[in-house]
Amino acid sequence: MSNPGNIVGGHKANLNNPNTSEESKQHSKEVLEQEFNGGNVESSSDKNPNNVAGGLKATVNNPQVSQEAKDSAKERLKDMGA
Repeated sequence: MSNPGNIVGGHKANLNNPNTSEESKQHSKEVLEQEFNGGNVESSSDKNPNNVAGGLKATVNNPQVSQEAKDSAKERLKDMGA
């Protein structure tokens, strides 16, 4: 089976796409409810901490990111000890 997060993401995107039919949206709703606990997929905790830290550092230095997001990223970096 494919990555469950990707499957859920595709169905959620379908639900929000104004160009898809109601029949298609109903199918996506059914799949999410029956197979994916309503779309709640556990995130894997095997992420590379260096990649996570790099993404957070990029957030802190991105001028197009809100101050709230920058503060959150700084806090997460501090919690990681990075």
